[in-house]
Amino acid sequence: MTAWLLGLGIFLVHLLGLLSALLALMSSRTSQGAVAWIISLITFPYVALPAYWVFGRPRFYGYVSARGERDTVLRRVLVDYRRRLEPYRADPGHGDIRAVEQLAMMPLTSGNRTRLLIDGEATFESLFAGIEAAEEYLLVQFFIVRDDPLGYDFKRRLERAAERGVRVYFLYDEIGSHKLGDGYLKDLAEAGVHVTAFNSSRGVRHRFQLNFRNHRKVMVVDGQRGWLGGHNVGVEYLGKSARHGPWRDTHLQLEGPSVLGLQEAFWEDWHWATGEVLSLEWRPRSTCEECQNVVIVPSGPADRQDTASLLVQQAIHSAEERLWVTSPYFVPDQGVQDALRLAAMRGVDVRIMIPERPDHLLVFLSAFSFLPDMLKAGVKVYRYQPGFLHQKVMLIDDHSASVGTINLDNRSFRLNFEITAFVPDRRFAAEVRLMLEQDFAACRRIDYAEIEGRALWRKLLSRAAYLMSPIQ
Repeated sequence: MTAWLLGLGIFLVHLLGLLSALLALMSSRTSQGAVAWIISLITFPYVALPAYWVFGRPRFYGYVSARGERDTVLRRVLVDYRRRLEPYRADPGHGDIRAVEQLAMMPLTSGNRTRLLIDGEATFESLFAGIEAAEEYLLVQFFIVRDDPLGYDFKRRLERAAERGVRVYFLYDEIGSHKLGDGYLKDLAEAGVHVTAFNSSRGVRHRFQLNFRNHRKVMVVDGQRGWLGGHNVGVEYLGKSARHGPWRDTHLQLEGPSVLGLQEAFWEDWHWATGEVLSLEWRPRSTCEECQNVVIVPSGPADRQDTASLLVQQAIHSAEERLWVTSPYFVPDQGVQDALRLAAMRGVDVRIMIPERPDHLLVFLSAFSFLPDMLKAGVKVYRYQPGFLHQKVMLIDDHSASVGTINLDNRSFRLNFEITAFVPDRRFAAEVRLMLEQDFAACRRIDYAEIEGRALWRKLLSRAAYLMSPIQ
């Protein structure tokens, strides 16, 4: 009997491995990924099966089904909101901005005002002022929230807002904020704050979606003002961490119709996490005198295409004079690598800014496996010296710039829910250029000899780390 059960178990494992291999064949986003999973699942199903169901799934299936529900439950709200946006729709002009609109599935809107927030002090001063000014509701979403002095201050401000009658909705990623204690969340709930985790593995059907994250950092006040960017909630984002030292990051404050794009992304996330349909203000408002055009680009593993990767590629292909990019993690997919090299070859000033000191060793090591080809093509790579670089910013020529949460790696391109503000505005681009010029002045440039002069064991380690990049 024991031998029979053992044989049945072995048969079932191999059968599941074969069925999973067929699923990988039909759903993997790259041929390399499909081949690797198929061989592993058929040859070593005992190890590959659990790995595939945690790390190999290409789509966030639960969110896709929630969007299906939206087609019936939430359609009227969205249709009415988009109708109200029509007077604020801006002419995208040339095809580059039209492509961004198509990727975003949101319109380019006029009537906006932007404010660049450089580093933690300016960012949290602005966020705290927004919390204090809220009258109707607050939408708050972060990837990481820490129970430290800054996190405590943030919590108390949310509690006070709820106590004065503001509806406060607080959404956090359960993986990014895994150290956040129950006491912190209980205090918020007892004060009247609506609290929930994003719940990427919600329910039995989606239990193995642990590799997906909600990496968005968004705050919306009354549907009129919004914030997004690189900052999470923790003292390290103020540069007060002994481990990281000074922290270089960028956030963006928005006013005007584009804020409703941030609100829509939060609204969808909250609906996935709770099943609730929030009653919010969807009337666009504009009070600025020198208005700017903005399009909000949400992206994530529930999209039908790799929105984040395509957004970056579109920016690269549209650049004629300069493309400056900052990212703490630089392990782009092959399409982005090729686009960067081609841009440099046609004479574009392509600059990539990465940290000198890493906080994720595997991701840091991966970059050195393909940097030689980048450098030979003319891409300029800089390493930021004063502290840890965490901002996610792009500058395209003198006409456009973006601020958001997308890193240049596979996780942001395919596994994370992200959000970006794309601003085709010369005045804003000039502000970003000035900011980045100061950052580049605090960098050292990497040359080809430095990369090729590394010891053999370091090169081998970089190649091995790069092979892990699809699941990092």
